[in-house]
Amino acid sequence: MDIARAAIDKPVNTWLLILICLLGGLWALFSLGRLEDPEFTIKQAIITTSYPGASALEVEQEVTDQLEIALQRLPQIKEIRSRSEPGRSLIDVEILEQYDSSQLPQIWDELRRKVRDASAALPPGAGTPHVNDDFGDVYGLYYALSAPDYSQAELRDFARTLRQELLRIPGVAKVAISGLRAERIFVEPPQSVLTQLGIAPTLIANAISVQNAVVESGALRVEDRSVRLAPSGTFDSVARIEALPLGGPGASSEHASLRLGDIARVSRGEEEIPTLLVRHNGRPAVAIGVSAQSGTNIVEVGATVEARIHALLETLPLGVTIDPIYQQHRVVDEAVNGFLVNLASSVAIVILVLCLAMGWRGGLVVGGVLLLTVLGTLLLMKIGGITMQRVSLGALIIAMGMLVDNAIVIAEGMMVRMRRGLGALEAAQQITNQTKWPLLAATVIGILAFSGIGLSNDSTGEYTFSLFAVIAISLLLSWVLAVTVAPLFGSYLFRSAAERRDEEDAGGVLLSGYRGLVHLALRHRLTTVAALVGSTLAAVIGFGAVPQSFFPDSATPLFYVDVWHEQGTDIRATAADMAELGNALGQLDGVTDVTSFSGSGADRLMLVYAPELPNSAYGQCIVRVTDAARIPEIAARVRQWIGEHQPQVKSWTSRIRLGPGGGAKIEARFSGPDNATLRALAAEAERIFRDHGLINVRHDWRQYRPLIVPRLAEARATAAGVSRADIADALAMVTEGRTVGLYREGDRLIPIVMRAPDDERNGNTDLRDRRVWSATAGAYIPMTEVIDRFETGTEDGLIRRLDKARTITAQADPAYGANTDAALAQVRGAVEAIALPPGYRLEWGGEYEDSSDAQAALARSVPLGFLAMVLITVALFGRVRQPLIIWLCVPMAITGVTAALLATGQSFGFMALLGFLSLSGMLIKNAIVLVDEIDLRIADGHHRHDAIVAASVSRFTPVMLAAGTTILGMIPLLFDVFFASMAVTIMGGLAFATALTLIAVPVFYAGFFKVREDEAPRTG
Repeated sequence: MDIARAAIDKPVNTWLLILICLLGGLWALFSLGRLEDPEFTIKQAIITTSYPGASALEVEQEVTDQLEIALQRLPQIKEIRSRSEPGRSLIDVEILEQYDSSQLPQIWDELRRKVRDASAALPPGAGTPHVNDDFGDVYGLYYALSAPDYSQAELRDFARTLRQELLRIPGVAKVAISGLRAERIFVEPPQSVLTQLGIAPTLIANAISVQNAVVESGALRVEDRSVRLAPSGTFDSVARIEALPLGGPGASSEHASLRLGDIARVSRGEEEIPTLLVRHNGRPAVAIGVSAQSGTNIVEVGATVEARIHALLETLPLGVTIDPIYQQHRVVDEAVNGFLVNLASSVAIVILVLCLAMGWRGGLVVGGVLLLTVLGTLLLMKIGGITMQRVSLGALIIAMGMLVDNAIVIAEGMMVRMRRGLGALEAAQQITNQTKWPLLAATVIGILAFSGIGLSNDSTGEYTFSLFAVIAISLLLSWVLAVTVAPLFGSYLFRSAAERRDEEDAGGVLLSGYRGLVHLALRHRLTTVAALVGSTLAAVIGFGAVPQSFFPDSATPLFYVDVWHEQGTDIRATAADMAELGNALGQLDGVTDVTSFSGSGADRLMLVYAPELPNSAYGQCIVRVTDAARIPEIAARVRQWIGEHQPQVKSWTSRIRLGPGGGAKIEARFSGPDNATLRALAAEAERIFRDHGLINVRHDWRQYRPLIVPRLAEARATAAGVSRADIADALAMVTEGRTVGLYREGDRLIPIVMRAPDDERNGNTDLRDRRVWSATAGAYIPMTEVIDRFETGTEDGLIRRLDKARTITAQADPAYGANTDAALAQVRGAVEAIALPPGYRLEWGGEYEDSSDAQAALARSVPLGFLAMVLITVALFGRVRQPLIIWLCVPMAITGVTAALLATGQSFGFMALLGFLSLSGMLIKNAIVLVDEIDLRIADGHHRHDAIVAASVSRFTPVMLAAGTTILGMIPLLFDVFFASMAVTIMGGLAFATALTLIAVPVFYAGFFKVREDEAPRTG
C-alpha cells in the first residue's frame, strides 16, 4: 500500500486523523484520572485471632500453627509471615505475583474458607479469626478531627456525622475513623462490699448477660396476622442497669431485694487502655481517612471532599477543627501540573532543536507530528484507562525524543529528495516506501526494549507497567503519524529546489568532518575496533564504582519519626512520650504540622506507606515541613532532641520512599527452632552492624517483656473449691476487668465491663490482699490461701515466623546520606561468617531482597523481549550479518552510562536499570536505519566502500537529531527524584553510544563484508 500517496491525495482522511488526535487529546488532557502513584495491588491479607490470657508461645503453638497449616494448602500463596504475641495472633499472607487484582477476590474467598474450617480446631477461648483483605486500601485524603472542649462521646458523634456526609460524595469508596476511644459501660463493685455481702461475681455477670440477651419469644396469631412477642426489660440507659435486681437462681434471700446500683458504681465512659491514640499539633484528635474509588480523578474527588468538609465545619460547634494531615489531591495536582510543565518544556525543547537543525519548515513538520503524537497518546490513555500519574507522564517525557525519530527520517528524506528536484508527492512516496517497514521494525524493537516491564508480574513491574504501556502507545502512534501526517505537512511546507543538489554536497563543516572521520576509521579499522572494545571494557570495570540502590526517596515535604519503647510498655506511657515529642517537633523551625500516633501506625495514607501493626510500645510522628530540601537538617535536630530528652527509646527518621518496598534497608533473617539461639544470632549480627557504623540497629522480636506468675497452691485450691479460672477472674477484676455483657444503642454494641473501683486498681493494691470467691465455701477467701507466691520473670513478647519457621530479623539502615548497597557490602561477609548451628539458616532481606526480587522478575521477562527484538532484526534483513552488526553496538551504551552516573553521583537503581534496557531499543533503531541505508546503496550498484561512507553521512543528521532531541527532551526529568537516574542513564548512554555507533556500524559492516577502499567497482 502506498501510504504517502493516500495521505496526500486524500487529505480529508488525514485531517480527520489529525483532528481526532488534536481535539481528543485536549479532551483527555482535562478529563484523565489523576493519581500520585500508579495503582498496584497489595496482595496481602491480615488474619487476626484473639486468644485472651495466652502467652506468645501458647498463641504460636495453639492458634498460629493451626491456621498456618491450613493456609499452606492454598497453592496461590507466596509467603506466610506470622506474629504471635500474648493474647493475639497476626498472620500476614502474601499472594504470588502472577495473580492479578481481578483474581484476588476469589482467592480471598478460598482463604476465608480455609480459615473458617481451621477455626474449628482452635482451642477453647480463642476468638473467631478475622480476615482483613482490605489491607491495601489507600486513604489519600487524611484529616485530623479535634474537639478539645468536648467529650469523647461528642467527638464520636462529630466523626460519625462527618463519615456519613463524606460517603455521599461520588467517587468516595470508604471513610475510616481511627483513634476514637471505644465506649464501655463499667460496673465497679468494691471488694469490701462483695466480701461483706458474700455476693459471687458470677451472680452479677449472669444477671447482666441474661437480662440483656436477645431472645426469641415467638409470635402470636391474632385473627389473620402474626404478631411478634417482644418482652421488655433490656437495658436502655445506665440507670436501667443500676436498677437491675440481683435476685434469681443462685441468689440468697438476703440478696433478693438488692439492685446492682446498691453494690456497684455503674458508669459510662471510654476504655481505659485504648489501642490507638492520635494527636495533631498538640491536641488530641481522631484521624479521618477517605479512600477514593479506583480509576477516579483524585483531584476532583479531593476538591469535592475538601469543599464538603468546609461546609460541614460551619454546622459544627465552635472549637471543632478539621486539619489536613495528607491531601493527596493537592499533591497530585501539583505533581501532575509540574509534569505537564515538564512535558510542555520537553516538547518546546525538541521543536526548537528541530527548527535550528532542520530549518523552520522541517521543524514545524516534525514538531507538529510530535504534538499530535503526545495528544493522541493522551486520548488512547483515556480510552485504555491509564491514569495521569508520576510514571505515565514520565514515560511520555522519556519517549519524547524517540517520538520524533520516525518523523525526522520521513521529513528529512523528503527534504533531501526535493532538493534533488523531485516533487513533494514523489519525494514522500520514495522515502515512505523505502523506510516504512524498517521504521516500523525499529519502532517495535524500541517498544520491546521496555517489554521487561510489561511482562514483569511482581509489584514493581505492576507499579511501572504504565511506563511500558504509554511508550508502546506513543511509539506506535508516532509511526502511524510519521507515514501519514508528515508527508501531508511536508507537501504543504517543503519546496522543491530549482537546481538539483545532493545531500553529500551539503552540511558544511560538520558533515565534512564526519565524512573524514569515517574514512579514517575504515582505513584503521582494527585500531578502531580495539578502541571501541577497550572503552567498553573500561566502562564495565568502572561500573563497579557506581553506587547501587532500589527506589529513591520522595520529594514530598513529609518525613516520619518512628519511636519504639521497651516491649510491653503501656500505651498510655507511650502516648505521654509521643505528646512530649510532638510538642517539641512543632516548635522546630521549618516544621508546619506534626501528627503523632501511639499504639500503631496511621492508616495507609499513600500507596507506598506501610503502616505498623498494633503494638502498645510503638509510636510514630508524621512531620510536615516547609521545604523537602530541609528534611535532612530538621531530621538531624529531631534525632538530637530524642537522644537528649528520651534516651530510653529507640527511634529513627525516614523519608517517603518512591515505589514498592519498605521497612529497614538492611535486614539479616535467621530461621531456626530455638528462640534463645535465634536471639543470640540476631545479637551477633546487630553487633557487626554497629561496628561498621550502621544506624537504627534493632531486631523485630523486640525485648523480653516482664511477667508476673502467681504460683497456684493446687492442693489448697482444690480443697477450697477454687479453680484456676476463679483466680484469673479475681485478678482480671483488679486489672483490666472482664466483659460480662453488651449494651445495645442503635447500631452500636457497647461492652459492659465489670472491674474493681479505681482506687483498688490504681492504688498500688497488693495482689496478695485480693480475695477470690470459693463456690464450695460460698464466701471469699484470701488469695494467699490458694497462691503460694507471686514470681516475676520475662517472656517473649513477640514470636515471628516465616513460612512456619521461627524467624528473627536483625535490621539496620546505612548512615544518613550513605548508599545502602555499599553499606551492605561492608557487613555482608562478617554476618555470613557467623557460625550457624545445624537447622538454622540466614537470608538477606530489606532493600537487597526487594531489588533482587524486582530484578529477578524483570530478568524472567526481559529474555522474551530481547528474543523478539533479535528475531525482528533477522526477519527484517533476512540475513545474519546485518543483525550481528547492529547488536554488537548495544554493549557500547555502557560507556556513556558509567561516565554519566559517576559524573552526576546518581545511583544505579531500578529506574536506571529500565533506562539502560531501553537504550538498547534506541541504539538498535538508529543502527537499523543506518545499516538499511548502506544495503540500499550497495543494492543500487554503488561502490561498497563509497556506499558505506555516503550512507553514514546521509544518516548522520537524522540519527544525531533523534539522539539530540531525546537527550535534550529529558532535561526536565533531571529535576525529578524518581526519574533522575533513568534520565542520566539514557542521556549519557545515548550520547556516547550514538557517537560510537556512527563509527562502529560502518567499521563493523566493512569488516563483516570484507569491504576494501581499493576494491574494484561492482558491475551489472
